[in-house]
Amino acid sequence: MTNLKLVAYLMKAKGYDVATAVDADSALASIAARRPHLILMDLQLPGVDGLELTRQLKADPTTRDIVIVAVTAYAMKGDQERAAEAGCDDYVTKPIDTRGLPAKVAAHLAGRADS
Repeated sequence: MTNLKLVAYLMKAKGYDVATAVDADSALASIAARRPHLILMDLQLPGVDGLELTRQLKADPTTRDIVIVAVTAYAMKGDQERAAEAGCDDYVTKPIDTRGLPAKVAAHLAGRADS
């Protein structure tokens, strides 16, 4: 929860409109209501994990073009590959780099605007 609050604060401070969710069900409801351009997906969600939720979102034509950046505290060998295989567009590890994450988000959103 601390990381969620930190990331939300950091992104809001950079001028982004931020919605948060603590599990897959609340994330799906929020995505349906607000249709984000980018999702910072915690891979350790309770219940349905972030990789499975990413697979679901990337399989759905209405959400497959949303940029998904995997966020994990457990950076084990092969995790980045598993995230990419699930459909994540990028990967960051905790602790959150408070300078690097906003730059990464901005780059993804700028790339999306160019396409």
